[in-house]
Amino acid sequence: MKILLDESLPRKLRQDFGIEHEVWTVRDKGWLGKKNGELLNLMIKDHFEIFVTVDRNLTYQQNIERLAVTIFVLCAFNNRRETLKLLVPKVFERIAAGDLQNLIEIY
Repeated sequence: MKILLDESLPRKLRQDFGIEHEVWTVRDKGWLGKKNGELLNLMIKDHFEIFVTVDRNLTYQQNIERLAVTIFVLCAFNNRRETLKLLVPKVFERIAAGDLQNLIEIY
């Protein structure tokens, strides 16, 4: 799977996704500062399948049902790597189960 990590996530969180999937950050792609709509369109053009963010407002800002990507929203009390990396295995559980919808909140 080709996975994109939002700029709101710690860059080092990429390491916690392992090497089984192709994982990029928004910074890696040179897409820093892009608005959500533009970013999602760039993702689709670049064949990303999964977007990981902490932005809970994304669903209210974009019509995600029309997108051919799965968006994982990591829901935690902060966005520090030590906290968020505990949620990464839950992302992989959903991927392994094939339970991919347009939006998945991970707690």
